[in-house]
Amino acid sequence: MHISYRWLERHVDLTDITPAALAQTLSICTAEVEGLERWAPHLSDVVIGHVVTREKHPDADKLSVCTVDVGAGEPLQIVCGAPNVRAGLHVAVATVGTELPGDFKIKKSKIRGVESVGMICSVRELELGEDHDGIWELETDAALGTPVAEALGLEDWVLEIDNKSITHRPDLWGHRGIAREIAAIYGAELKPLDLSLPKTGDASGVPVRIDDAACSRYLALEIDGVQVTKSPQWMQHLLRAVGQRPIDLLVDISNFVMLDLGQPNHLFDRKQIGEEGITVRMARAGETLTTLDEEERKLGTEDLLICTGDTPVALAGVMGGEASKVASDTTRLLLEIATFHPTVIRRTSARLGLRTDSSARFEKTLDPTLTVRAAAHLVHLLRELQPGITLPTKLTDVGDWSDPSCEVALDPNRLRRILGVEIADKEITSILRSLGFEVDAGKSGGMRVRVPSFRATKDVSIEEDLIEEVARIHGLTEIPERTLHGEVVPPPRDPRRELVRALQDRLSGGARFHEALSYSFLSDELSKQLGVAGEKYVRVINPVAEGEDRVRRGVVPSLLGLVAKNRRHRGDVRLFEIGKGTLPEFTDERGQPREIHELGLVLAAPRPGKHARFDAGCFARLRGVVEDLLVATGHANTRWEAFEAGNVPAAWAHPGRSLRLVAPGPDGAVELGLLTELEPGLHRPLGLVEELAGEVACARISLDALLESTPAERAYQPIPRFPGNKLDVALAMPSEVPCAELVKAIEDSGKGLVASVELFDVYQGESLGAGKRSMAFHVLLQSDAKTLTDADGQKFLGRLERGCERLGGELRRE
Repeated sequence: MHISYRWLERHVDLTDITPAALAQTLSICTAEVEGLERWAPHLSDVVIGHVVTREKHPDADKLSVCTVDVGAGEPLQIVCGAPNVRAGLHVAVATVGTELPGDFKIKKSKIRGVESVGMICSVRELELGEDHDGIWELETDAALGTPVAEALGLEDWVLEIDNKSITHRPDLWGHRGIAREIAAIYGAELKPLDLSLPKTGDASGVPVRIDDAACSRYLALEIDGVQVTKSPQWMQHLLRAVGQRPIDLLVDISNFVMLDLGQPNHLFDRKQIGEEGITVRMARAGETLTTLDEEERKLGTEDLLICTGDTPVALAGVMGGEASKVASDTTRLLLEIATFHPTVIRRTSARLGLRTDSSARFEKTLDPTLTVRAAAHLVHLLRELQPGITLPTKLTDVGDWSDPSCEVALDPNRLRRILGVEIADKEITSILRSLGFEVDAGKSGGMRVRVPSFRATKDVSIEEDLIEEVARIHGLTEIPERTLHGEVVPPPRDPRRELVRALQDRLSGGARFHEALSYSFLSDELSKQLGVAGEKYVRVINPVAEGEDRVRRGVVPSLLGLVAKNRRHRGDVRLFEIGKGTLPEFTDERGQPREIHELGLVLAAPRPGKHARFDAGCFARLRGVVEDLLVATGHANTRWEAFEAGNVPAAWAHPGRSLRLVAPGPDGAVELGLLTELEPGLHRPLGLVEELAGEVACARISLDALLESTPAERAYQPIPRFPGNKLDVALAMPSEVPCAELVKAIEDSGKGLVASVELFDVYQGESLGAGKRSMAFHVLLQSDAKTLTDADGQKFLGRLERGCERLGGELRRE
């Protein structure tokens, strides 16, 4: 937000305060000032000149040769093409060496054979307006050679305040609020401003009906006898300094009041408002409105409208309508000043991509009592410039609102204890009163502080807020530095945080997964694609984007929505996310929908070729990743179980290629999660077809369940004293025999000698026969008592062969 130094001087005396000092002080005490720039610095180099003579150019009918006195040395000869140049005028002269906007540097030159030293400037060339029909004719008594900025009072500095530092301070979105802060900081007086509404006529005001609670207060006031003229130069200057383009007096004065007090307002041409008056209502589906920027806006049912009768004339809080705007022949106005719900305005502004100065202020929760004062301010300003205006009817003031001001108790002793500095009660009272608070001293030494309405909408509500107010105005730099003393207590361990960090390190390191941070909301489109649109969700009233009002139940659906986009950029996609899901069908101890914390993983890759090794498949690879995570986090004592037919708990899970992860817990088995391939019917809806076709496996692991499960015991194992014997064995089995049974058979056959078992190949083919598969394992035999011989290996193989026969298979020896 831009703040004009000269504008601030209308509210507080800045005689002994430089712009640089002011910017630094505001940054320390009130809000961060991101920048400080001199406004229109070229005006300090353009000087006042007097046209002494004007003669026709000898070789050009439309050019004049002028002698111009700039107060120093001989008059300058300047060739000028303006039709209004003549002897006797006071003009703005850019001398040789002056740089004008657009990197235009004035040089000594010859124009059609006549030497010209300098340039007589128009308003547009100085970026002070759009008028370019002739040179700027000045009315000033300033000495010749005086810089135009100094002579016309156009010297100014612009402070750029960081908007994020004042989102909780709607009172600081106007110059008056910033000036109040300055007065409090420097102990100055805020200049008086008449904010009482002048007497109005006795006739009934314009009827107003509010049909929606999104408008809590609406004021309408008729103003008659206005003229559409140019605004005075001082007002145009102040508006330009803060980035506003002057239009005409009525538009400019409306913008001026908004930027002065922070209260948006709107002026309608009264003849465009019907006798039925104003209705404030929500838009209907498919309704349209052409706004002041001449864009036709398609409205939704969550947009608030200002209507006359049933015809929309403005988009409430955002922008007026083209049909009801002030025109050159307007003589009677209808002034609107209202208070709108911040969420409604922000939602409309975001949806339409139409952020205005008005909507930015309404989003901050404005003080409803400011409306009358803003109306009075506008009327007083307009009457100063056009004394003939009248208020023919009463002010219409309707709505369901209440004064937000409140009372907060303040203990001065607690204030001094918290700040660590002695501040007298008198100074505390003085600081708070300078900020607009009312202070009453209690009998027991406490204070009762009345918070003004402009600070009570979303800012000051508790004692700590008042302590902060006193601290920042007293001066945070005035609080002496002291060495901290106290007992250093180690922070408590947070098992959840340690688990999350371990998972992140393992996945982003050796597993080469990329962490995703997706939105916590599920879109209508994605929920339909995954077949989960019918599930129960917590819904948000004001979604960040249209159609994304579902709070997700888990993180895997969000990851699946990212697969196609990421597959376009690389072959394999390895994504994980640690986040929250919300289950509305379950509630916590407070009766709120239960939040769950889980790890979601997705592995996608092109489908392996016919002769590819089995571990090229995403399902097996992801299972390995999950098992590695479990071992790394001390949960190696888990097991995989198959789901019962038709009992897979996710619509996106493959009904025949899914496993449940189970671990022992203090009260029995705990289900940790799910490993599955993506349901084949979902590949096309997700865009995983043609060049993006491939395998997709996903997994979810409940962090809550993982923390509740019993970790595997870790016993000390000494370094083996004797070398091991490595064997590769292949077991041909019926396909329905699970891998876990084969691993158990191998371990049983080892009689305590099996140190490790690792599956490395799976084969199915005609040579084995229908319904069979071969699974190959690396087996390490090791003894703590002796070096194993080939005979020990043969005994192991013999026992294993008998074990395979009992399972209906065989040990392949060829």
